Amino acid sequence: MLFLLDNLAFPPVSLADEDGLLAISSSFSVDMIVTAYANGIFPWYKDEQGFFYWYSTDPRCVILPEKLKVTKSMQQVLRNGQFRFTMNRCFKEVMKNCQLVERKLDSGTWISDDFVEAYTQLHESGRAISGECWHDGKLVGGCYGVWMNGIFYGESMFSSMSNASKFAFINLVEALKNKGLRLIDCQQETQHMISLGAEMISRDDFVEIIKA
Repeated sequence: MLFLLDNLAFPPVSLADEDGLLAISSSFSVDMIVTAYANGIFPWYKDEQGFFYWYSTDPRCVILPEKLKVTKSMQQVLRNGQFRFTMNRCFKEVMKNCQLVERKLDSGTWISDDFVEAYTQLHESGRAISGECWHDGKLVGGCYGVWMNGIFYGESMFSSMSNASKFAFINLVEALKNKGLRLIDCQQETQHMISLGAEMISRDDFVEIIKA
């Protein structure tokens, strides 16, 4: 693991430890985030001392667009008109909702205000996007991530109603297919993502895909 100062010189991903931890930094900027994603690296959280932790996991959890799994019950949810989907209507609100519900080892949210500010800037430049799920005019679910070179780097999702986050995610993926979606990066394996068709590939294969 190498310590990063105020520059973009990330170490090779092969130097990450067995958990995927590659580096820590005292700074956090849009340029750092873009450079990181382009090299198979992602920021995970900020610690109490103000350091940011950068990861490159191996293997990597991904979803191939053509392998997105939609169950029969979810197909009914998509068709029954209970929810309405929008894209990029309220990116920051989606992030703030994710900030409230996402936890890391029960020690608090990993989405610090620094993350909200930086990813909102990414959104304003067109490199971060959100999908929203609405019910009776209220935002009840959503997801967001980075969108670069045909890759959707999924970051987080939230739901205040059953199936709302899946509704937003599935609709966002379908919308991105029309924009040349090549791969969905889930970063780390979770049962929720596996239920949507996620699989594990090597970090080398992942890096080769994103750099193509």
